[in-house]
Amino acid sequence: MNENRIDPITLEVMRNAFYSIADEMIAALIRSSYSTNIKDRRDTSGAIYTGAGEVVVVAQSEIGTPLHLGTMHSAVQSAMAVYPFDELESGDAVAVNSPYPAGPGHLNDLCLISPIFFEGKMIAITANQAHHVDMGGFAPGSMPFGVTEIFQEGLQIPPIRLFRKGKIEPELWAIIEQNVRARVEMSGDLHAQLAANNVGERRLTELSRKYGVETVERYLDEMLNYSERRMRAALATIPLGVYKAEDSIEGDGITDNAFTIRLTLEANGDNVRADFTASDDASQGPLNCRWPSVAACVYYVLKACLDPELPPNAGAYRPIDISVREGSILSAVYPNAVCNANIITTQRIVDVLLLALSQALPEKVQAASSGTMNLLNIGGIHPVKDIYYNYIETYGGGQGAMVGADGMDAVQNHMTNTRNAPVESIEVAYPLVVESYGLVPDSEGPGEYRGGVGIQRSVRVVGNPVQLTLSSDRAKTPPWGLFGGYPAKPSRFRVKNPDGNIQNLGSKFTTRIAADHVMMTETPGGGGWGDPLQRNTEAVADDVREGLVSLDRARKVYGVVFDGNLNVEVSETEKVRRGKM
Repeated sequence: MNENRIDPITLEVMRNAFYSIADEMIAALIRSSYSTNIKDRRDTSGAIYTGAGEVVVVAQSEIGTPLHLGTMHSAVQSAMAVYPFDELESGDAVAVNSPYPAGPGHLNDLCLISPIFFEGKMIAITANQAHHVDMGGFAPGSMPFGVTEIFQEGLQIPPIRLFRKGKIEPELWAIIEQNVRARVEMSGDLHAQLAANNVGERRLTELSRKYGVETVERYLDEMLNYSERRMRAALATIPLGVYKAEDSIEGDGITDNAFTIRLTLEANGDNVRADFTASDDASQGPLNCRWPSVAACVYYVLKACLDPELPPNAGAYRPIDISVREGSILSAVYPNAVCNANIITTQRIVDVLLLALSQALPEKVQAASSGTMNLLNIGGIHPVKDIYYNYIETYGGGQGAMVGADGMDAVQNHMTNTRNAPVESIEVAYPLVVESYGLVPDSEGPGEYRGGVGIQRSVRVVGNPVQLTLSSDRAKTPPWGLFGGYPAKPSRFRVKNPDGNIQNLGSKFTTRIAADHVMMTETPGGGGWGDPLQRNTEAVADDVREGLVSLDRARKVYGVVFDGNLNVEVSETEKVRRGKM
């Protein structure tokens, strides 16, 4: 018998074993983490790599963000270019957070990478990436506006061996500790990241002992080939042709000028080329990407639209060619500022990809979702504990509709997959009071299938003043609809003073907020799909009764009239408009 033969049953057994290990790694990280951003919001991801540094398996449960999982690959490759991993030891771990030359999308996302040994031989690599609440720099949360260089954003960590034989290097930790505001959370989350990799090592060792190390290595490699075959088959379903699209970001916090992302997508059978070289030059403010973030968006959209169950790994990336122009907003040159590209620019890359694919595969593509992660960073001195604190959260919005399905309400979309922080967790951990939290009526993009509605949350500052960074978009150009669907309601951010006066602010800024002021956020909805006058009458009625759509909007936009008891009462005029006569 050929010992190198790939058995499909064994492949399935090994595939599920690998995914189980990746999921257990991140579950361990969350259980042992310190910060609310990880233990509650789960802003972290994990993966298993071959000994050559090719990503094979990513966490597949509810944990993990597409952006992390896409940029971790380049972080691992950058670390391996500095350290010969097969010469490291069990318990060693290399840390990196710098996007230059290639790595995580911004400094908060620290990637921790560990070689896995079995009987003295390196057989695999485990890695995880977590968003730390602060990495120093100009403002709490390390994602400020008003900055032009990465030096202002926070502490840059090139690939360094931060852990040696399971122990943190004290000299390196002293440098990190001196540069961050939330030292306790930083230390706790770093050690939680190491614990996650330790879990991966233990489980891969057990798997190698049970099936043999050669079998484990062989099926790690075969996972790549399997995904490549599936991706090529999926790409072949795109009609041959060239599809173009563009969309813009509303300023960079320094200028209000729009920054346009332009895509030419070439479908060539079992491979595609995504050409972004015509996109605008780099911004002065912190909206610039590096190429790994662009690649992460392309991989995500193609998988989501063409084969959602495809195992995402380096094999699936082989048939995809991506072009960016050095010096553009999608290929920043050191030391361009980058910290808010994760929050805004990557979401616009997704929108451009979806708009292009809608020309080729209209029934597989959704309208624009909220289009921004709607980040709030609030930091200051705790009035009771007298230590620095930093609250960070991205607020969800409406999901875009697609044929046969409404968009979901109040969810994280596309390149993020974090949870909301419970009100109780916020008020226990920080000197903040959540005064209101709910959905935004009439924020959906109307359509035969409507987009999801956005979120509103009002947070009051208690005690000392805070420094606030808001990173949002889609305040002027709302999320678009498709095939007759309407755009959604845009975002809005306001501050209410203690005397009740309300000030409308922009979508990108860093500023001081005094005590007893209330920060009022409204996130965008999702775009609609199809003509709203063709929407099912009972679906409109359900939305009205649930308070998601007003009576006036139901009448003017959807052509549905209600009596005083919220029963449908469609006039003859509306019947004609809806094509029912």
